[in-house]
Amino acid sequence: MKAVIQRVSEASVTVGERACGSIEKGLLVYLGIGREDGAADISWLAEKITCLRIFEDDFGKMNLSVRDIYGEILVVSQFTLFADARKGRRPSYSEAADPSLANELYEAFKKEIIHHMAKVESGEFGANMDVRYVNNGPVTIILDTKNP
Repeated sequence: MKAVIQRVSEASVTVGERACGSIEKGLLVYLGIGREDGAADISWLAEKITCLRIFEDDFGKMNLSVRDIYGEILVVSQFTLFADARKGRRPSYSEAADPSLANELYEAFKKEIIHHMAKVESGEFGANMDVRYVNNGPVTIILDTKNP
């Protein structure tokens, strides 16, 4: 699994005119699921994301996690994190999981995150979504369960 985590002061996702999810202060997580991902990846990534100390304490140091600040998480599926653009001009997505497996693992990941957090929102798997956010910092972290 690959995740791009952004510290945000607000974020929302819509499908067409329909609002799917929105959060205030917290993390926007773009989640890509690969062909070889499974339950161990879900556990490691959920724990890492919810405990990642990227929020400032009273002294301006990044010492607090999203749980410490009682923040929120918005999870958005994004298979394009597995794009391979090394050859040609059109990326290959051959390392991305089949949609049925990816959806199953995406739902399992959301459930695992909910075990750690009070408020978790999400986009709609497989949909064309519009994501709006204010990246605070800016802070953007990339995680890959195959390269911890």
